[in-house]
Amino acid sequence: MKYPKDYLDEIKTRLKVSTVVSKTVVLKKRGKEYVGLSPFKNEKTPSFTVNDEKEFYHCFATSEHGNIFDFVMKTQNFKFGEAVKHLAQLAGMQPYMFSKQDEEREKKWKDYLSIYTQYVEFYHDELLKNETYSNARDYLKSRSLGKEEVKKFKIGYIEKNPNFFNKLKDQFSEQALVESGLFYLDEKKKIYVERFRGRLIFPINNISGQPIALGGRIIEKLDYLAKYINSPETNFFKKGSNLYNLDLARKLSNKLDHIYLVEGYMDVLGLSKNGVDNAVANLGTSLTDKQILTLNQFFDDIIICFDGDESGYKAALRAAENSIKELKPEKQISFLFLPNKEDPDSYVNKNGKNNFIELTKQSKISTHQFIFSHYKKLTENNPSSMAIFEKKLRAIASTIKDDFIKKYVLEYFLEKISELTPHSNQNKKNFYVKKIKSLDSTKKYFNESKSLTGVELKEFSLLYLLINNLALLQANIHLIENIKLFSEVNKQIFELILVKLKSGKQINIEDLNLDKQLLEKINKFAPIKYILKNKSNNNQKIIELLEDISRDLMNYDLEFRIQELESKFSKDMSEVTFNEIKELKKKQNIN
Repeated sequence: MKYPKDYLDEIKTRLKVSTVVSKTVVLKKRGKEYVGLSPFKNEKTPSFTVNDEKEFYHCFATSEHGNIFDFVMKTQNFKFGEAVKHLAQLAGMQPYMFSKQDEEREKKWKDYLSIYTQYVEFYHDELLKNETYSNARDYLKSRSLGKEEVKKFKIGYIEKNPNFFNKLKDQFSEQALVESGLFYLDEKKKIYVERFRGRLIFPINNISGQPIALGGRIIEKLDYLAKYINSPETNFFKKGSNLYNLDLARKLSNKLDHIYLVEGYMDVLGLSKNGVDNAVANLGTSLTDKQILTLNQFFDDIIICFDGDESGYKAALRAAENSIKELKPEKQISFLFLPNKEDPDSYVNKNGKNNFIELTKQSKISTHQFIFSHYKKLTENNPSSMAIFEKKLRAIASTIKDDFIKKYVLEYFLEKISELTPHSNQNKKNFYVKKIKSLDSTKKYFNESKSLTGVELKEFSLLYLLINNLALLQANIHLIENIKLFSEVNKQIFELILVKLKSGKQINIEDLNLDKQLLEKINKFAPIKYILKNKSNNNQKIIELLEDISRDLMNYDLEFRIQELESKFSKDMSEVTFNEIKELKKKQNIN
C-alpha cells in the first residue's frame, strides 16, 4: 500500500530540508540557500546546495538531486518506508499504520477535506460576488480590510438562512456532514442547521494549507450571540494542535527567525495588511505544548502579543507559565505588551508596520522576566510574602524541561529576589565575613574544594573506603574489580590498590606506597568520611555504601557514553546508534 499523499506532504511541511540535511552535512547560509561539502563525494570546495523554499537539495559534483525522503534514502541506505518512518519521528508525527481502520480513516479524511473545501469556496465566492452581501463587505471596510485580504485568507460570509446542507447531502452521508462540525440537527424542527450562519468565516488550514475548521464572527451587535465561535473539535481538527495562518507564516521562516502569536483572526489580518505576515493566532484556547513545539520547528523566537487589556494580560500570564517549560537554549519565547485597550490590529492600523517593529525591539521581554515582574507586584515586603514569592518562582522554574535553562532561570529568580532584600543579605554577608576571617583553614578548604568535580569527590569516597577497609574489601574483591574511574590520578591509585588486593597477601596502608599529599587530599575531601564517622566498624554498612558509590560511578559512565552517542547520532542519524542510546538509557533507569 502507498502512503497517503497528505501524510507525506505534512512531513515535508514540518521539516525544512536544511534541518534534515544538517544532521549529516555542515551547512552555511549563503543568500536564500545553504551550501556545504557534498555527502556523495570527497571534496574540498562546497558544491552541495539546499533550498528550503523550493524544498530540494542539489549536488553539482554528482548531479544528485531530491527532497528530504531522497536524501535520507541515499545517505542512510534506507528504503522509502524506512525513510518515511524516520522522518515522521523527526517531525513529531505518529507512524502511519496500514490497516482496515486506517483505510476507513483515509476515506473519512478525503470526505472531510472535500466538504470543507467546497464549503469554503462557495461562501468565499458569495462574499466576493453576491450583491446582497454588502453588509458583510461594509463591515470589512470598517475594519480596514479590502478585497486583497479577503482573497488571501479566503474569507467568506454565510447568510442568516443558508441551505448549503442540501447541496452537499447528495455527495456525502448525513453522518459525514455532521461529523465535519459545520452542521447540527435542530431537534425541534428536525432540520440540519449551519453552525456559522450570519457570520463572516475564516478558514483554519492545516500546515499544508487545506481547510480543516472555521472561525466565525458576527457582524451585528447582538448581545445574545458570542462574538466569535470556532468549529468544534473533530477527528481531524484539534484546537490545541493548530494555529491560524501557520500554513502561510511558516513559509517566511527562511527569511525571518521570529513569529508573532496573537489572539484573534482580525489581529492576523490587520498585521498582514500592514506588511507583518509572520503572525499566527491560537484558537480560543490557552497556549499548548503542541503549539509551541510546532512553532519552534520553524522559528527561533516566539513573540506573544495579546490584547492590551486585563483579559489579554491574564491570557499572557497563562501562556508564560505554560510555555516556560518548553524553553530551550537555542529558542526564545518573548512577550510584547501593547498600550491599554489596544490590540495588534488596532495598534498597527494606527501606527504602521515600522512603529510596531520598533516597539517590538524596544519593549519585548523574555518569559522569565515577565513572570518575575508579575509575581513581584503581588508581593509585600514581609518575610511571609517573600517566602511565598520565592516558593512560587522555584515551583515555576522546576517545570522547565531543559536542565541548562532550568539552572539559569532559577539563578535569575534568586538573584532578583536577593536584590529586593539588600539589608538581610548585607547582614548575612557581614556575619559570615567575621567568621571566615578568623578561620583561614575553612576559607582555604572552601577554595580547594571548589575546584573539584562531583565525579572526583565520588572517586575520593571510593578510595577512602578502600584504604580504610583493605581486609574487608580483599575478601569481597568481586564488588570492586569492575568499577570504572574517570580522573587519571585517581584511576592510577585505584588500579594500584586493586593489584595489591588481588595478590592475596595481607596488606596494610603502608604497603600501598601512596604519595602523602594524595593520601592527605583523599582523607581531607572524601565526603563519605562524615557518613562513616559512627559506622566504621559496621561491615554491612560499608558494603552498602560501596555499592551506592559503585552505582553512582556506573551512572556517570552511562551518562558520558549517552552524551557521546547523542552527539554521534546528531551527525549520522543511524538507527544502530539510536538503539545503542535506548539500551544505555534503559540501564540508566534500572540503576
